[in-house]
Amino acid sequence: MVKKVLGILLVSFFLATTGFSLDLGKANMPDTISAGGTNLVINGGGLRSKWMMKVYAIGLYLPQKSGNAQAIMSADQPMALKLQVTSGMVTKDKLLGAIKEGFELSTGGNIAPIKAQYDQFFAAMTDEVKNGDVFDFIYLPGKGLQCIKNGAVKTTVAGLEFKKAYFGIWLGAKPAQADLKDKMLGK
Repeated sequence: MVKKVLGILLVSFFLATTGFSLDLGKANMPDTISAGGTNLVINGGGLRSKWMMKVYAIGLYLPQKSGNAQAIMSADQPMALKLQVTSGMVTKDKLLGAIKEGFELSTGGNIAPIKAQYDQFFAAMTDEVKNGDVFDFIYLPGKGLQCIKNGAVKTTVAGLEFKKAYFGIWLGAKPAQADLKDKMLGK
């Protein structure tokens, strides 16, 4: 009995002194990240599957948890998406092609209002993509969507409308993957 109680206390102490995270197979999303001085908590996340392969893990970070996709997309507040490539089958062309397709679905095929920002985003995404690469997409009001690959800032795309369309790729009415949307919303 004493060993059992000591074991429980030891586990409790360990959990209390270490950060929790969301384990997504080959990826591990931290429980919190900092964005422009704001502490963001993981709202949820999951694995994107394509052709029965898990191609990347993605986590949604917000100032406070929310299950309302529309409110999240529309909010002019700090938030982030963390995406980690989990397959060697993912290339730059495949990833960017999927993001372009996501923009089409997110905007209902009308990217004209964000065309300049859209072009800026894709012009900055020139590096090859490999298994294990980590992308952080951090939105800061008044600054825009900061695009970071493996810790290096690639560009910052201004505009709330661009951020809405970008987050809409995963949270919109026609998301990249419906069950992934639910997991990102904590459902």
